[in-house]
Amino acid sequence: MILEIAANSVASALAAQEGGAGRVELCTALELGGLTPSHAQIALARERLRIPLYVLIRPRAGDFLYSELECETMQRDIETCAALGCDGVVLGVLDANGEVDMPRCRALLAAAGNMGVTFHRAFDLARDPLSSLDDVIQLGCERVLTSGAQASAWEGAELIRRLVELAAGRIVVMPGAGVDAGNIGKLHEITGASEFHASAKRQRPSAMQWQPELLKDMQGGELRSDVEQIRGMVAALNAVAASS
Repeated sequence: MILEIAANSVASALAAQEGGAGRVELCTALELGGLTPSHAQIALARERLRIPLYVLIRPRAGDFLYSELECETMQRDIETCAALGCDGVVLGVLDANGEVDMPRCRALLAAAGNMGVTFHRAFDLARDPLSSLDDVIQLGCERVLTSGAQASAWEGAELIRRLVELAAGRIVVMPGAGVDAGNIGKLHEITGASEFHASAKRQRPSAMQWQPELLKDMQGGELRSDVEQIRGMVAALNAVAASS
């Protein structure tokens, strides 16, 4: 049983480690679905973490149909991750018809070299998740992150179960989106998944004492992964493992 935390900062990555998570997916801008973090954030996380570090490779918000320039950007970000000693990257590209873009994905996996690769939730926007799973397996990805093509993994649990069965050990199917301590055990029971993905985020209060009235939208506190939420999910997974 592994809990991966989508950490939107180095502080969130360290909270994931403190809470007992098994792996970090480092990103930024979780409110946009996650984007590639800066070189400095990746380097600092690599220096401070003892658990595996994967980095989200996503150059912009929106869909997963990327231009040549965006693909070159992603390739260079992947090369940066390799040079910094990251354990893996998280990526995904679709074509205009909703199929996995095999040529572009192959180029990105080639840039990843010996790093592990997770295919991210672009998978949930694919036309046919079952055939797309075979495409992701053919690419050589070690896992796929999915909500079962629904808004949350709980709503998509039945499709996730089918994907786990179809994968038959050839790839890890990792549920994500809306996963928390209250449902993670039941998700394991329904889907048979053994790896789970969550952000465990909490809005922290701002420490600013001066807050201009007309600019309230720029004064929110930091969004950070919460150690206690992570501990709760790890405890729930440990309980499932102990009872099986």
